[in-house]
Amino acid sequence: MRLIVAAPLVAVIGFAGLALTESARQTTRASDLEVLARLGAEAGDLAYRLQRERIAAADLLTYAAPEQQDAFGAEMAATDDAVARYRRQRDRVPADADTSRALLRRIDTALNDLAPLRTQVRTAAHASVSAMTFSYRIAIADLINFRENVSHGVVNAQLADGIRASAALSKTAEAIGQQQVAVLRAVAAGELTPAMQQDITAARTSYTETSLSFLALAPAEWSLWWEQVGTGKEALTLQRMQDEVSRAQPGTRLQLETTAWVTTTQERSARLADLRGRVDAAVLDDVRAAHDDQRRRAVAEAIGVLLALLLTALVTWAVARQITRRLRRLRDAANAVAFEQLPAVVARLQHPDSSAVDPQELARQQSTTALEPSSDDEIGELGQAFSAVHQAAVRTAAEQAVMRANTADIFIHLSRREQRLVDAVLAQVDRVERDETDPDRLHQLYTLDNLATRMGRINASLLVLGGVGVGRVRQHDVPLQQVLQAALSQIEHYARIRLGMIDGDVAVAAKAVDEVVHLLAELMDNATAYSPPGSETWVTGRSLGDRVIVQISDEGVGLPPQRLQQLNDLLARPPAIDVAAVRAMGLVVVGQLAARLGASVQLRRGPRRGTLAEATLPAAIIRSLPPEEYLLAPGRLSRRAARTPGPPPPYRSHPEPTAGRPPAERTLPAAPVFRPAPTPADRGEAPTEELLIFEEVNHWFHTDVVDGHDGREWSSPADDAWRTAAQAHAPEVAATTNSGLPKRQPQRHLVPGGVTVPQQQQRSEYRDPAQVATAMAAYARGVASRRRTPINLGKK
Repeated sequence: MRLIVAAPLVAVIGFAGLALTESARQTTRASDLEVLARLGAEAGDLAYRLQRERIAAADLLTYAAPEQQDAFGAEMAATDDAVARYRRQRDRVPADADTSRALLRRIDTALNDLAPLRTQVRTAAHASVSAMTFSYRIAIADLINFRENVSHGVVNAQLADGIRASAALSKTAEAIGQQQVAVLRAVAAGELTPAMQQDITAARTSYTETSLSFLALAPAEWSLWWEQVGTGKEALTLQRMQDEVSRAQPGTRLQLETTAWVTTTQERSARLADLRGRVDAAVLDDVRAAHDDQRRRAVAEAIGVLLALLLTALVTWAVARQITRRLRRLRDAANAVAFEQLPAVVARLQHPDSSAVDPQELARQQSTTALEPSSDDEIGELGQAFSAVHQAAVRTAAEQAVMRANTADIFIHLSRREQRLVDAVLAQVDRVERDETDPDRLHQLYTLDNLATRMGRINASLLVLGGVGVGRVRQHDVPLQQVLQAALSQIEHYARIRLGMIDGDVAVAAKAVDEVVHLLAELMDNATAYSPPGSETWVTGRSLGDRVIVQISDEGVGLPPQRLQQLNDLLARPPAIDVAAVRAMGLVVVGQLAARLGASVQLRRGPRRGTLAEATLPAAIIRSLPPEEYLLAPGRLSRRAARTPGPPPPYRSHPEPTAGRPPAERTLPAAPVFRPAPTPADRGEAPTEELLIFEEVNHWFHTDVVDGHDGREWSSPADDAWRTAAQAHAPEVAATTNSGLPKRQPQRHLVPGGVTVPQQQQRSEYRDPAQVATAMAAYARGVASRRRTPINLGKK
């Protein structure tokens, strides 16, 4: 709800801020314009004072009389007062004002240079009138340009025209001043040169143009003021003098009284200055009025913005409250679907029987009612769209589950068919091996045997990807040493595997033997496949009490950290059945098996180089072996031998022939046949060994001694069994059938101790369907292969 209320408020505040910012900017500009207009008026007055000082300087340089000295001093005093007023107004200009900043700096420089210029006018005996008046002309031109630049950026056209009209009056006065100076130069030179005549004509033309510019910009009232300035006796006198100057020919001497010329032109300039002052006052009044009007407008806009914000907040809160209630109901429905209904459907589709699910029917069953069924607005449409999305998600999940289940069934059927062929090949190779005595041919048969075993491992991998177990039905736990040997027999480069320290007092539970063998075989195969051909791969297995850690270390180039992280993620969370899972089948199968067993597999950098694969087997699939089952057992390492570092066992390039041996010699014994005998106290520390069978049968043969004589012949617990077995040769007929055949008496000829009678179970035991399917598959493979001899868990 906060977002719904905040969004329109932020938008309104943003637009209001823009409006207020623009209004404040306009108010600031109006205030700055008032300051600049006042400065422009002071600049116009200063320009007028410089014009009068300039004509006084020109008159002084022409005649150098005491009267001219006094006039020049009076004009200097008036100019200094105008400069002081200008500088006071100049200090009020804002520092961030961009209007004619460079021009103002030039004006400041010119005003600072007035003192040396005046000194030169007073002291120079033969100073040039043109050079002296040109310096004044530059300062006056900058002041007039500043007055005109004040109008730049003014939005109000009336104000801009007034400012430009006032600047045009200053230009008109400057044109008269230039005529004054040009005439005095001609009088001082003694004759009128063509250049001087051209300057006089240009100044008179400028006067006419600027006058027309003022009249074009000025309102009717200002035009009336202009007409009043241009009438009178002084105007007629000036017009007559200008005509005389215009009629003079170049090379002749001007017949003009300089005192009358200066007086008449000064009176004209004074009347123009008065007109300019009236115009500047009118412009300032308009600027102040515009400033006040803009300030009132800014205050009104601020009040309007505050009212708009308040109204927007109230309306938005009311609308947002209604929308929020409906959205919360939609959110609750979405959460129920996302965290309850949809996960339940997905979990249901993970079952093996998901191939029989109808996606369309399941989607219809799991569809939810729209949140706003009677609403035609966007929220109601959103609820209906959400229901459609839910149905599509359920349907897609069901279709994917059906596809995965069908793919898994394809893997399972293909794997089992192929496995039957592989078992048949192994059985045939086994028969050929028993009759072969040539070592070379026997080595070739062993190679073929190993290849078939690897094919069987690939078939088992397909079964794992299909979601079923790979184990056979076993009744006994298998020692870890024998599990590792079985695993290395299922890989191609088994000769490069070296078994290091292996704890011999642990075994793998019977139900998990084949899956652990498969998992370790995949890791060994991966280690040997991605390491140099001549390198060795070491395998160690250590018991830590509550778990067993098997480490497989190769000598390859290793993997970068990023790739190691990717592979560890793959092992921790193996993907579902897809093309990528089949391409990287080894590690995917390892991850699937680890998940089934509750184990963990992790890859990391080796101690020196290469990669170290560490498989942690949990206590649920680990069994402890008593000492009499692993001490000095052939084919196994005792704990002492396992924990004593030593060189790896020698590798035989050609296996020894096994033809002629009985089948029992090709299997590992289930228990040791020797054990250390106790050492008498008086015979030192020499260890001896005795047959375990001696202890087992020693109590069979004994006699009862009474007073030093034998009471009866020796006997043993097996006598009853021998007597029962002897009766089976000549059975007694207790009853016959109607046809005369003897009736069978159950367990009459059962040898005591030959069969263990199981105890009556109080309740039926739960059987895992997956384990039952695995057991039946193993039984089918055994029947199909018809193998007559027992074989080890793995091959050579």
